[in-house]
Amino acid sequence: MKTIKDIAQMAGVSKSTVSRYLNGGSISKNTKEKIHKVVEETGYKPNQFAQSLKAKRTGLIGAIVPRLDSYATTETLKGIETSLLKQDVQTMIVNTDLCMEREIDSIYMLAKRKVDGIILMATHISEEHMKAIKAVDCPIVIVGQSHADLLSIVHDDYNAGKQVANWLIKHNKHHITYVGVSENDIAVGKTRKDGLFNPLKEHGIQPKFIESSFSIKDAQQIGENITIREDEVIVAATDNIALGIYHTLLKAEGMMPTIIGFGGNKITEIVAPTIQTVKFKYNLAGETAVDVLNKCINNQPVEKLSVIDTYFEGLDK
Repeated sequence: MKTIKDIAQMAGVSKSTVSRYLNGGSISKNTKEKIHKVVEETGYKPNQFAQSLKAKRTGLIGAIVPRLDSYATTETLKGIETSLLKQDVQTMIVNTDLCMEREIDSIYMLAKRKVDGIILMATHISEEHMKAIKAVDCPIVIVGQSHADLLSIVHDDYNAGKQVANWLIKHNKHHITYVGVSENDIAVGKTRKDGLFNPLKEHGIQPKFIESSFSIKDAQQIGENITIREDEVIVAATDNIALGIYHTLLKAEGMMPTIIGFGGNKITEIVAPTIQTVKFKYNLAGETAVDVLNKCINNQPVEKLSVIDTYFEGLDK
């Protein structure tokens, strides 16, 4: 990938002259034509984060994540970091361990560090979050939740739940236990659950509901108390919850029900019997967050809400 230094050498000008060209500064017609020719020949695309010298940017983006032991988090971070590294921009990752106060403190802390922007993977957007976001002079994009006043990247959680519901209806499944999380997490706790429950209720199917945390350990304990009925299907709000329940039931050496999770964790493919899972495009969510943040930083038009689709194939049984 060509840099400003490469373009300057090929055009026979200084780096600062190339920067002025890229930012619409005053340079001679002849010099402009030379640089333009090199840019066209090389297909060079300027680093949008560092495109303006006047902006005095740091080349650093903050990423606030709820936990690091999560497939969703690590895959989203891969998408973020891959996109940023292509632009010679570094990521400062802050792990909050699902602590809302630490999330809010991290917004203030990263803003004080003069990061160019913040990507926040939030489990909940509270009034305190909004107070912090409005208080700091820093572009912010949230991933995983939506808010009418914020730039948001979300997965199509309602349709993800609906895709599983359609599979259950198609295969005439009536004994269903759903292990979900608190509705404080709007995306996973409410929207995903509604997508599953609403179509089932329309067909006269009422799943059992058990509330869990996101922890595999807690899911393992829940697995000890689940009653397995004939043709039982356990639907878990996340793959981690599904894996925790699976582990407990496997040790019990009893009848293994069909288990369905959400997320697309590759571990679900290597266990036997296989855990079915709705696949989420976490990499794409991270890449989209960077793209939206780029546009915001450069004052370009951008949609407030970006929705990433999901995919559920299910086994034919």
